[in-house]
Amino acid sequence: MSDISNFFSRMLESYPLFFEGLLLTLELTVVAILLGIVGGLVVAFFKLSNSRVLRAIAGVYITLIRGTPLIVQIFFFYFGLSELGISAYWCATIGLALHNSAYIAEIFRGSIQSIDHGQTEAGRSLGMSSLQVMRRIVLPQAFLRALPPLGNQFITCLKDSSLAAFISSSELFNIATAQGARTFEEMTYLLIVAVYYLVLVLIFQGIVHLLERKFSAGEERVKTYDRKKNHGKGQLAQ
Repeated sequence: MSDISNFFSRMLESYPLFFEGLLLTLELTVVAILLGIVGGLVVAFFKLSNSRVLRAIAGVYITLIRGTPLIVQIFFFYFGLSELGISAYWCATIGLALHNSAYIAEIFRGSIQSIDHGQTEAGRSLGMSSLQVMRRIVLPQAFLRALPPLGNQFITCLKDSSLAAFISSSELFNIATAQGARTFEEMTYLLIVAVYYLVLVLIFQGIVHLLERKFSAGEERVKTYDRKKNHGKGQLAQ
């Protein structure tokens, strides 16, 4: 009982510090994911391009980023960019953004390729350019289909943000290790930070599941409408 009471006592005492770290963790994650989405979309277009050079560039980038540890990438940017006066926060953000962009590129590539090619042909038959078809028809649907896996990628990025502690960024894990070293209660503060991460992950998992149900229901309604429309056309033809 004393250990449990000590755990909750330390958790309440350290709440202001951990709350600041929580805000920084969320900020780091959101900024990295937003930058990763932009970068991932560009890489996805390269991957789908008719140009062999662009496809090769995208393939090498994805292989290189996904084939090397994130911690190595973060240290690479930290030692490379900190000499230019760039803060540890931005070094970690850039590392996380580039790392996630390689995975997000594959998410977007799959989502874009999943759109029925007939819709592209229909758009072109209406006089749209390839860019207009992509912007008005393909991308809106691709983004909707990509939302659930993007949500899962956000959760992965949230947990990966703990690696920013190794370059002295004051996020949740850094605060936990600092408090543990100061009070010689490392296990207590590791358990506390685990609870914070667990709560955050559960919250965002719930949001992702809601999005999945919402968009799955939306796609099912569209398919039902198409089946009814096609069935009606078949009856008229008879």
